[in-house]
Amino acid sequence: MIQPPLRSLPIAGLLAAALLGGASLPAHASSHREAPFIAGTPKLDGTDFYMFRSYESGRSGFVTMIANYLPLQDAYGGPNYFSLDPDALYEIHLDNNGDAKEDITFQFRFKNTLKDIALPISGKNVSIPLIQAGGLSGVNPAILNVRETFTVDIVRGDRRTGQRQRVTSVGGGAEFDKPVDNIGDKTFGGPTGYAQYAGQHVHRVNIPGCGEGKIFVGQRKDPFAVPLGKVFDLINLNPLGPANGEGDKLADKNVTSLIVEVPISCVTQGSGTGRRRLDHGQHAPGAPAQRLAQVGTRHGRHLRWCLDPGVAPGHAAGQ
Repeated sequence: MIQPPLRSLPIAGLLAAALLGGASLPAHASSHREAPFIAGTPKLDGTDFYMFRSYESGRSGFVTMIANYLPLQDAYGGPNYFSLDPDALYEIHLDNNGDAKEDITFQFRFKNTLKDIALPISGKNVSIPLIQAGGLSGVNPAILNVRETFTVDIVRGDRRTGQRQRVTSVGGGAEFDKPVDNIGDKTFGGPTGYAQYAGQHVHRVNIPGCGEGKIFVGQRKDPFAVPLGKVFDLINLNPLGPANGEGDKLADKNVTSLIVEVPISCVTQGSGTGRRRLDHGQHAPGAPAQRLAQVGTRHGRHLRWCLDPGVAPGHAAGQ
């Protein structure tokens, strides 16, 4: 099970696995709004990608992939908070035969629906300026003013021309709700309210050609650690100082995570030629670790309006 933690607490083990990397692969550094182009489109800014064997009881045959976006989210960043871009395509690419081309792609598309909740004030109905009109619990409550949903496709082969199939819910349907960001304790009924609320948005899904998996998209604490300000201040660091002496400037920052848990057989498809093994967790005596046959993984995002200026960004009532 994927357990989303509170934004203000440590990541509680979910992202404790190592960031994929190695001498055999090109280096892809973490991005936190550094590049000039992406600074103008923060909803598309991909920070880090994590991939590890699921380590909860009974889940050793699964792999968890986490693609993080939209860095440097402040907990007080209302009233709009941090929805993803409905005019963008978010992707996770996997290459499982070593030819440096994607063999499997997970594609995420988002939709924001403004319910336009209004309150009677002085004889007029006045639209509220908030995401919520009261305390929130459950999936898509009536008093949630902006509902964010998403769909997921799995594409085999070329991500544009390959075989595309829709991921569906075990309970039926193919549209999934994303939890609103952690607005505060009063909105969610107390210090533990958000964890309970967000946990209801871990979706059990049927993945064509893979079987059953799980998907969650929502706000998480940024697991990356870096003294961000000092790095840009002419690298004002002390490499000979005490361990952890510089401090983590991302300790109170959030990201939005796209999390997919799938059977390992889904991404290996029986291939044994991979260069990287996934050895997180325990194995039965004498049983070899299953091999994740992949040269590389990456996550991407693309804006429709970059190609079609007629597409308007944002959300509107009923859309």
